[in-house]
Amino acid sequence: MKMNQFSSRKCNCLNGIITVPGDKSISHRSLIMGALAIGESIVTGLLEGEDVLGTAEALKALGADIYKDSSGSWHIHGVGIGGLKQPEGPLDMGNSGTGVRLMMGVVATHPISVIFTGDDSLTSRPMKRVTIPLSKFGAEFSGNQEGTLPITVKGARNPLPIRCELPVASAQVKSAVMLAGLNTPGVTTVIEKIPTRDHSERIFNYFGVPVSLNNEEINVTGHAELTAQKMAVPADPSSASFIIVAAIITEGSDVTIKNVGMNPARTGLFDTLIDMGGNITFENKRQECGEDVADIRVKYSKLKGIIVPENRAPSMIDEYPILCVAAASADGETVMRGLEELRVKESDRISVMVKGLNECGVNVIEHDDGMTVSKSDVEGGAIIKTHLDHRIAMSFLVLGMISEKPITADDGSVIETSFPGFTNIMNNLGANIC
Repeated sequence: MKMNQFSSRKCNCLNGIITVPGDKSISHRSLIMGALAIGESIVTGLLEGEDVLGTAEALKALGADIYKDSSGSWHIHGVGIGGLKQPEGPLDMGNSGTGVRLMMGVVATHPISVIFTGDDSLTSRPMKRVTIPLSKFGAEFSGNQEGTLPITVKGARNPLPIRCELPVASAQVKSAVMLAGLNTPGVTTVIEKIPTRDHSERIFNYFGVPVSLNNEEINVTGHAELTAQKMAVPADPSSASFIIVAAIITEGSDVTIKNVGMNPARTGLFDTLIDMGGNITFENKRQECGEDVADIRVKYSKLKGIIVPENRAPSMIDEYPILCVAAASADGETVMRGLEELRVKESDRISVMVKGLNECGVNVIEHDDGMTVSKSDVEGGAIIKTHLDHRIAMSFLVLGMISEKPITADDGSVIETSFPGFTNIMNNLGANIC
């Protein structure tokens, strides 16, 4: 991937009615479930970022027939549970932590051997959190002592159902175990002490997998026959968050974002911004393919700092970088704690955000588990090292919209992993990114 700098300059108000790309989490899962179903599934609104396209290529290497038609719909001809074939070479998952962890779950209970690899960022991320529970099914994992990619997965020939208490609050780990349970006889149980996003539970039900919820337990009955489906992927609330914060902090703005996923496990940032005084309204609320959807209208707002509830972290873990940008415009202090998970994302998002905010003149204090951001006159003028992290890049480009001097992301090409067309959408609303 070629590095490509992007700079963002102070702009006037943002105005318009737009859509953003499809939800990344649901896009990954719709491809996987379609590949494991019998028959043809058709998906509209799929996020066509590099992360999701990498999952599609991995599934094709495992035997699924996946293609896009002239109208933009994606067709998936599945192989059925247990029907995956041995791939001819390693599966390169690029930058996608979601893709690789979910695919490890799929492969773990199929009698094939698969090598997973990725880019420099992905090969530095911890995988033991998912390989350890998956090994209990009988799968074998070989790699380095640090438990990072590349890793060879030797799937279990005779997998056994397990009871697994999640080692961390992670929807990726939960989903990997649930996916492994699909090709395992009996009932696989995940024990989740802290609730995480429930896209897997919803899409399992949508495709006909018996899933039962009992307090903290999620029970998946294996060897079910998945029913091919038509799916409309809602717009990604994480992608919408960058536009929402940009509109809130840019005076005179009024923006509507259509068809945004409103899964309760994903709306923590919206709740937080409203608590801070953000003018956000939700219109045309409805359900599509088992997911809550709405149109979001957001206007410029004068924010106040708050202490963000720590128990809100699982529902907005990916949105803390952009919340830091909103916090720089909020009167007083905004305290964010309980965010240890940010240390092991695409980058150490706590230290990278703190360093970048300091370089731009924002008052910020780093904690072991988070940060405190105070209202600041944003000087800007910095070149931010993104560390191959798309959310860091987009967050600082939004901050550049209110800074005195331009803010530059050293590599904007990584944005394509999750939000293709980000700069065009922003500039059409009134931003100045080039």
